[in-house]
Amino acid sequence: MPPSWTRSLWPLLFAAGCANPASERAELQIELTPCQLKAPGLTARVPAQCGTFRVPEDRSNPEARSIDLRVAVVPAVSRTPQPDPLLFLTGGPGQAATESYVQIRRAFGRVERERDIVLVDQRGTGSSNPLRCPKPEDVAGFWLLEDTVIEAWVSDCLESLDASPEFYTTAIAMEDLDAVRAALGYEQVNLYGISYGTRAALSYVRQFPDRVRSVILDGIAAPTETLGMDVARDAQRALDLLIDRCTEDIACHEEFPDIAGDLEALMASVGTPVPVILRHPRTGTEETVELQMSMAAFAIRLATYSQESASIVPLLVRSAAEGDLKPLAAQFLMTTSNLDDSMADAMGYSVICSEDFPFFDASAAEQLNEGTYLGAVQTDSLSKLCPLWPTRPIPSDFKQPVTVDVPVLLLSGEADPVTPPSNGELVAASLPTSLHLVAPGQGHMVIHRGCILRLAAQFLESGSLDGLDGSCVDDIEPQAFFTSFAGPPP
Repeated sequence: MPPSWTRSLWPLLFAAGCANPASERAELQIELTPCQLKAPGLTARVPAQCGTFRVPEDRSNPEARSIDLRVAVVPAVSRTPQPDPLLFLTGGPGQAATESYVQIRRAFGRVERERDIVLVDQRGTGSSNPLRCPKPEDVAGFWLLEDTVIEAWVSDCLESLDASPEFYTTAIAMEDLDAVRAALGYEQVNLYGISYGTRAALSYVRQFPDRVRSVILDGIAAPTETLGMDVARDAQRALDLLIDRCTEDIACHEEFPDIAGDLEALMASVGTPVPVILRHPRTGTEETVELQMSMAAFAIRLATYSQESASIVPLLVRSAAEGDLKPLAAQFLMTTSNLDDSMADAMGYSVICSEDFPFFDASAAEQLNEGTYLGAVQTDSLSKLCPLWPTRPIPSDFKQPVTVDVPVLLLSGEADPVTPPSNGELVAASLPTSLHLVAPGQGHMVIHRGCILRLAAQFLESGSLDGLDGSCVDDIEPQAFFTSFAGPPP
């Protein structure tokens, strides 16, 4: 699944009541009809029941402008489903739940047997009045963070939006979500949040604790965290873990004895933009990429999100350091294309600029960026963009720890480059009924790794952490490193 807060400037830069099954909800406020869910770049389709639900853009002024939210329900297989569905909250901020679920549906096959899966494209994403910025005309200046380019681009973006972007924030969206819950006739829900979706889930729990039966948080964005501040430090930590793992692997270490030195040489070589001519990995058309440090760092950082793409990082870095920049440029093009397709970037700016940028500490950010391969590009980008973006105050308790006594299963990847396990420990400390599982060597999003898929299903079935044995998570292993573009050694 595409990573969290990473499109455009981000990379420069988470047993009560009774309900009717989806097929019997004609009398409710949301009229659902058969549909097929799909995601960009995938041929898979998920049968569902879809509809729209109208909400006021400014919830304090219901008589003003309204927007339509896209709602989908994947009905439970059982003829007598459990009354409390799983409500899926996706990442970004800016991804669409109805698309993201298609990508990781396999992880919820057991859950679908007994529970409906409810998907709501959060306001500003997917088909819920999506907020997207036009592509910059001056791509080089955009990635170099030139002030005049950023200012013009933000101005053009705001002018193009059919929205008041200050109303597209998390707490407001969670009010939408609870209204959808009520309209569908569910008394309680179970929550699964990934990445930014964990922030959304915790916000929902804080706002509507009585409506929540259980929660799974995967790749945790702590409410107390200022998104963007720690990006460079967390990315460096993940890369350092990757280097350590390569050093301990005989084949990897023999082939790549000095990854840190290769990375330093790479970054020096793209200190000024270097034209790279290649065929786009998705379209096949010939393109010229003016590869520069921020783009190279972005490609490497995004590659560390999953164990599959992380396994090729040493090879990408060494090849680029030796002068072959095409594989790294292709990785950059593929990643940015995927994010262009899946992210509503302007919605992400509304979230970050309202909920995080007001808490930025410039001196602390400088210390966190020091000695990292990503450096200050993300914090600098936010410092240029957010003062230009419309915002509004967030609830007074929004950045406080969530302390609600609801059973919560927290999942982290040991080598997650954006939501490290320390985030999970921070959130667990304030949750009296919680369990934190850390998957060895894994990156961002781990519910589909090893036995975690089974543990998550067991947790949702019982609604309790009692008897949940997470020791099997220690047996999860990361994928072997590529020592050539043909793959890992035999």
